Amino acid sequence: MSNKKRSPWAWIPSLYFAEGLPYVAVMTISVIMYKRLGISNADIALYTSWLYLPWVIKPFWSPFVDLLKTKRWWVVAMQLLVGAGFAGIAFTIPVPDFFQATLAIFWLIGFSSATHDIAADGFYMLALDTHSQAMYVGIRSTFYRVATIASQGLLVILAGALESGTGLKPASFQVVAGPQYSDAVILPMADSASFGQIPVNTADYEFNVYPPVVNLGTSKIPSDSAAAIKKMVHDYNAANGFIVEEKKSENKDKNGESFWSKHISGPLGGFLKRNFSKEEVITNTDHKSGGVAVVQIKLNKAPEAGETLVLNTSLDKGDKSIAVVQGERVEFNAQNWDKPAYILVQADSKLSEETSATYKGISGNIKFAWSITFFILSGFFLALCLYHKFILPKPDSDKPAKDVTASNIFKEFFATFATFFKKKQIWVAIAFLLLYRFPEAQLIKLISPFLLDAREAGGLGLTTGEVGLVYGTVGILGLTIGGIIGGIVAAKGGLKRWLWPMAWSISLTCATFLYLGVFQPQNFFVINLAVFIEQFGYGFGFTAYMLFMIYFSDGEHKTAHYAICTAFMALGMMVPGMAAGWLQEMIGYENFFWWIMLCCVLTIVVTAFVKVDENFGLKEKAKA
Repeated sequence: MSNKKRSPWAWIPSLYFAEGLPYVAVMTISVIMYKRLGISNADIALYTSWLYLPWVIKPFWSPFVDLLKTKRWWVVAMQLLVGAGFAGIAFTIPVPDFFQATLAIFWLIGFSSATHDIAADGFYMLALDTHSQAMYVGIRSTFYRVATIASQGLLVILAGALESGTGLKPASFQVVAGPQYSDAVILPMADSASFGQIPVNTADYEFNVYPPVVNLGTSKIPSDSAAAIKKMVHDYNAANGFIVEEKKSENKDKNGESFWSKHISGPLGGFLKRNFSKEEVITNTDHKSGGVAVVQIKLNKAPEAGETLVLNTSLDKGDKSIAVVQGERVEFNAQNWDKPAYILVQADSKLSEETSATYKGISGNIKFAWSITFFILSGFFLALCLYHKFILPKPDSDKPAKDVTASNIFKEFFATFATFFKKKQIWVAIAFLLLYRFPEAQLIKLISPFLLDAREAGGLGLTTGEVGLVYGTVGILGLTIGGIIGGIVAAKGGLKRWLWPMAWSISLTCATFLYLGVFQPQNFFVINLAVFIEQFGYGFGFTAYMLFMIYFSDGEHKTAHYAICTAFMALGMMVPGMAAGWLQEMIGYENFFWWIMLCCVLTIVVTAFVKVDENFGLKEKAKA
């Protein structure tokens, strides 16, 4: 079938937006939904963690996508299944055993989405020549990232709006934090008369809040005092049925210490602390927390027998450096309605100037709200499926494997893996996939903690709100711009020409965090600039990594081989990142950043062994 000439702009943004959307729904939106529906943190953490498995093991069935049908068929079919899966979530949320039912469907969506990723990446390589692959590699990453950011924001906002529209008048309160306010905390009693006389309205339920404006001191208080107050609020809410106690399981040996910590991490950590840790990191014992205050919520009349009114409280607007740390979800029933529920708010310990935040408690029909949200998500995804059914080009190279029958399909399946490991420079390629991002894999895990940690502990002491701006906004902007520019220059000069500049970019820009760790500047512009430069360098340098995977996967089974490359990519990020936090605790931030710069040598070394065709990515010599 002849290839129809269509602009890649007509399908690349929508295709990679469709690739990112179900991943966010399964990994992030599911957690938020279950929290709103009252599932315990322990169950959420345990069961949703397994939902990541399909993306981890997707290379194991990628050969089937290469052998059977066309990549275009797989893309459209998987989008149809994902859309149907979202509809299944919407239908099963209202049922009694919704947790088990929705988890099963999320699991199926995960496998469908992972299969869609395989097919979409394969189709990208088949529908474009190598020049266009280089040109649009930054665009596809950008729209995948747009999907991850926009969907978790818009979908949660939509669910929240539906909750507001189906429930009682929201219970709102404002928190004003500043150094002029007292940091003393007085816990109210259960029979508190702070509300005064609440009129009983026989027609409508209503939540009453005291105080409507909370004055919160920004002076630091001892951490153990803050922890004790948090526990008292939790115990009071639990004793009165406002929250459901979570079951905690312990997994300790008789000595409370694992073999790993006793014989490996413990002795090694002690050695690193003695020889590399800065003295102030281990001698600092001034443990302080931000100020806390209690807000009371009370219902004006008793619910019907068996009826429960749930109040979910979250930030409406203002500074994220003020947070609800206890009581964000409380339940009112016929037994506890005449007592106030407690909500505990806390200021970030780094706050030193006056700021404020407004919180809103929503009590709508939560199941209905999330059902409608997933119905809308299903409709949107099915619309994407229909759009791609007609708009995706039909490249001549996109066809099933030849001579594949039921009797020899498993032979072909294993042959796909065999041909990957028989490629020229296979061990150099694997080393490149595992080690090119070795410094960044560690650094990325510690960026937020470094920005948040107190200056006495080697960090920059930013507030939560400031970190959201620095890393969540400026950093993402740098990452996106770097990726787009990387794709443009690679398309003009080819991968071979830009491989070394990109390798140096992803390495040398790590020095910005070494600067921040050594000098700990207080100028907010300087911190933003440093993070922007580092994330720009990472985005620019990561382009070479993406293009190398495309280049190395080229051949008869490029779709399956690219999926295998992504498995090594995930492994190269996962393993170094697992040890990064432990290593930083042992040697402190400054020495950790020196270690990151030392690790950049690995990036340069593995790049030196990589051989790339000088024509790959060039327009005039692009390979179709």
